[in-house]
Amino acid sequence: MATVLSQGRQRAGWRDYLELTKPKVVVLMLITSLVGMFLATRAGVPWTVLLFGNLGIALCAGGAAVVNHVLDRRIDALMARTCKRPVAKGRVAPLPALAFALALAIAGMALLLAFTNPLTAWLTLASLLGYAVVYTGFLKRATPQNIVIGGLAGAAPPLLGWVAVSGHLSAEPLLLVLIIFAWTPPHFWALAIHRKEEYAKAEIPMLPVTHGEHYTKLHILLYSLVLLAVSLLPYAIHMSGPLYLGCALLLGLRFVQWAWVLYRGTRPHAAIGTFKYSIAYLFLLFIALLVDHYLLLNL
Repeated sequence: MATVLSQGRQRAGWRDYLELTKPKVVVLMLITSLVGMFLATRAGVPWTVLLFGNLGIALCAGGAAVVNHVLDRRIDALMARTCKRPVAKGRVAPLPALAFALALAIAGMALLLAFTNPLTAWLTLASLLGYAVVYTGFLKRATPQNIVIGGLAGAAPPLLGWVAVSGHLSAEPLLLVLIIFAWTPPHFWALAIHRKEEYAKAEIPMLPVTHGEHYTKLHILLYSLVLLAVSLLPYAIHMSGPLYLGCALLLGLRFVQWAWVLYRGTRPHAAIGTFKYSIAYLFLLFIALLVDHYLLLNL
């Protein structure tokens, strides 16, 4: 028995703990957080806020991701996409993983309190709890609208970045949250269609499982139209200029085109194609916001 446990401990390396934090997801979140920081000011962002503020947000997001791994270990073991995750595979035990999550969250909160402001720290904590506890622990298993309701927690990073610099809430960062909030359902539902059988096997009530693919495709199309409209609001409130407007229109219309192709069923792998494009869409849209912001400052 001791030999088996020893071998199990040897298998758990630093890469396993890094994987627990979902680094690719955290990087995308940090991009939106960075954009929020730079959009919040006409001057430069203080280097302490830029470095330690984003590090604090990343640590808290990583902690929430670790909790997600622990709570979803049974589900992950049943799905091909996630069955090799460290907790699902048994390389990392739940208790050490939770201890790691707690350490990340405490370190992240300490950095945010020390180098940003209390509002940023408490909003980050609320986002952490919303994703790790409310969404993962309850909503994911309770309703096919899980990703719509729980998406608010994942939409918080640009707001956190903005508040870290400005110290207060305003309409502009809430609009950035709204963009990600509208983007989340078509992004995840496209993946859910692609992985429908796995979600059904794991008994997760994702929309394609409970209401069928046609219903889900229709809602992806509708949400892509909502997203297109919402993405134009920064220009409408004079938060951004013509460069962003053009990029938002091009990117948004391309998203609608992917959603339409998925709805019509004219391509065999349209679901995963829509999912992959949605990631590029969000990255490019926020980069366009940032470039447009500095272009306006130099005019």
